[in-house]
Amino acid sequence: MAGSRVRAALLHTLCAYLSAAGAHAQLRPLEPLEWRMFDGRPTVSAQVGGGWLSGQRASLAGTEGTLVEAGNWRAFWRTGRVVLEAGGTVQRFFDEESRFAAAEPEVLPSDGGKRHDAGDYRILTAVRLTPERARVHAALRFGTRLPTTDNTTGLDRDATDFFASVAGRTRRGAAELQAEAGLAIVGTRQPRFEQDDLLTYSLRAETALGPVRPRLTVLGQQVGSGHREIRGNESLGEVRVGFRSGGRRWIQAEAVRGFTPFSPDFGVLVAAGADW
Repeated sequence: MAGSRVRAALLHTLCAYLSAAGAHAQLRPLEPLEWRMFDGRPTVSAQVGGGWLSGQRASLAGTEGTLVEAGNWRAFWRTGRVVLEAGGTVQRFFDEESRFAAAEPEVLPSDGGKRHDAGDYRILTAVRLTPERARVHAALRFGTRLPTTDNTTGLDRDATDFFASVAGRTRRGAAELQAEAGLAIVGTRQPRFEQDDLLTYSLRAETALGPVRPRLTVLGQQVGSGHREIRGNESLGEVRVGFRSGGRRWIQAEAVRGFTPFSPDFGVLVAAGADW
């Protein structure tokens, strides 16, 4: 039964991606595993940044507009085969531009078309499963999203989520290919359907080009085919194109294009970080 649901979810995801190429509840998808933390150096890394995302839907509020994320941060610490990760968003600011549905009953009206709230916070652990010199690396990652948002604001759910995924990476010269897929058990705002199981996925290709590493990333989450989407827990999907600079002090920037109705039309994510 569980196997058939997973296969159906994988097929549904592939179809969604192919149709998009031709043509939270999480407000934002889970970020991919940072494989570089397993490469000997660094043992500690931290980054902070922000994002600007247009055409973003706030499902629970029933509105669409521009989302600004202030204080996106991630911190990592590696010990042996294990990488501990913490991250989150300090504040989210949302400017409403149009309405596509009535708000959920507990969501309060906005203040002049503007909403703001704390973002979500996450704690995750990744364990490398293969030897350091293996041609193909594999890792297990699991963790939780903490209930830090306000249901009355309508930007996200005040619920605890659990994630578990398997990730892989292979290299050829300066080029690198990464993939990750797993399960998210997420809380809902439905009293008769208190949690939902979603497929999470990411695929990233990057290479070295002088002092920078250009990258292409596809990531998101997919609702299974066994039931309709639950409000606030919709399918998410994004294509990101960007780069990351080298060195112990670095910057990264990515242009974002969503390919599901509840992902942004377009956006930009930027961050700066340091390694030790």
